[in-house]
Amino acid sequence: MTDLPLALITGASRGIGAAVAHQLSPTHRLLLGGRDEVALAKVAAELPGAEPWPVDLTDPAALAEAVRGIDELDVLVHSAGTAQLGTVAAAPSSAWRVNFEVNVLAVAELTRLLLPALRAAHGHVVVINSGGGYRARAGWGPYAASKFAARAFADSLRLEEPDLRVTSVFPGRTDTEMQRDVVSQEGGTYDSARYLRPDSVATAVVTAVTATPDAHFTEIQVRPH
Repeated sequence: MTDLPLALITGASRGIGAAVAHQLSPTHRLLLGGRDEVALAKVAAELPGAEPWPVDLTDPAALAEAVRGIDELDVLVHSAGTAQLGTVAAAPSSAWRVNFEVNVLAVAELTRLLLPALRAAHGHVVVINSGGGYRARAGWGPYAASKFAARAFADSLRLEEPDLRVTSVFPGRTDTEMQRDVVSQEGGTYDSARYLRPDSVATAVVTAVTATPDAHFTEIQVRPH
């Protein structure tokens, strides 16, 4: 087990992050990132070679402490995210701030801190983005702007670090707790049958991560059928 490559997955306590962890478990050792220590421990108990990695991603000092001892990292999956919606006229600055802190700043800072370990392993960075990272919708400004920024971050990283592989995954609506919250913010009725399963998005992530060395999946879009 110790000879397996190491993957760190944020947002691993539920949803897409947990699904990615389950699909990478047979081929990777796992660090499961998130704030809910109980939920992380539950996922880790289900997966050989997995251990919780609890940290507040929006706390730079905590992040710097958490990455100590990670000298080589083969895969970094940014799955943690938030979705605070609102119109330009009504959304307060706090809505914009929280989206950018979680969806952009935490992604950028964790990647920066782990770049030496990623370079040492010629690693792979995967950013779970959103359909909102390609197309802004009315009432989605604070969230979509953060996802457009996350796409720009991944594009910049890919150009600046040619020895790494960098993949942006753009799922459509996916059956997660965050999606339930989004539908609630929209005032809609939730119907899980209309959405992607987290496992389907995880399959796209694993396809990119396990690609042959000559292949670099730079962007993957996944939509409900």
